[in-house]
Amino acid sequence: MGATENAELVRRGYEAFNAGDLATLSELFAEDAVWHVAGSGVLSGTKQGRDAILAYFGELGARSQGTFQATVQDIVGGENHTIGLQQSHAESDGKTLDIATAISFVLRDGKVVEGREFFEDTAKADEFWT
Repeated sequence: MGATENAELVRRGYEAFNAGDLATLSELFAEDAVWHVAGSGVLSGTKQGRDAILAYFGELGARSQGTFQATVQDIVGGENHTIGLQQSHAESDGKTLDIATAISFVLRDGKVVEGREFFEDTAKADEFWT
């Protein structure tokens, strides 16, 4: 797949994520995909496999009482990496998270095989999810 197709796949992933469409997300991730979350908080670390990644996404929704949204600012498609720039927003227990986030996606054969999340302020993100 080329840069345009990779960007479109990532855009579909964002749409499915924000809609809570786990069936579509499942189709977009390779079974052995890996997801890395920056920081040292309760949700940080490496998620091994599609099921663990989808469970992590579910945890974002559960811990924010369903308020978490990833608003796409831009998607930059490349042959080897596609970058999603987003504003992450969630509310929970009187706290608000509103932070710029970048995700580097590696895609192969029309599937996400790796994702790496980077936050504008990692400590702020860690604190919110506590």
